[in-house]
Amino acid sequence: MAKTQRHAATLAAIRGVLLVIFLLGAIGAGAELLLVGHTESLWQLIPLLLILISLIVLVCHAPFRRAATVRVFQVTMILFMISGIVGFVLHYQAKAEFKLETNPALGGLELFWEAIKGAAVPPVLAPGMMIQMGLLGLAWTFRHPALLTSTEEAESTNKGE
Repeated sequence: MAKTQRHAATLAAIRGVLLVIFLLGAIGAGAELLLVGHTESLWQLIPLLLILISLIVLVCHAPFRRAATVRVFQVTMILFMISGIVGFVLHYQAKAEFKLETNPALGGLELFWEAIKGAAVPPVLAPGMMIQMGLLGLAWTFRHPALLTSTEEAESTNKGE
């Protein structure tokens, strides 16, 4: 029984660390997006809105710790990942257009490499942060205690998990 309690305590600690890392990343990314003026269009506001939603969901989850808030958080994390993919495409298109304006002869793989490298705005790989944060948030929800039914809790205790 002591092994089961240590295992549960370890999982709770790991879950806590994942949450702190997510919170630091979300607050930092949100602040950075605001500081660089990532607010010019609806597309640019989506990452900020998703970060805000995730923080609101976590604040709502804190006092009640219900499965519903964990599920809403999971959906939000999936939206984080989708927004990261869409952001990558949008950043790439903008950067490729810029590169073509400066050098219309570019094309194919050469255009691709020119668009993803360099310091010119927009940074093509920056939206990957949303994918990373989405994965981190989903890791926090993996086998979350709020999602376990009383039957599953009893089974995991009996198995020594």
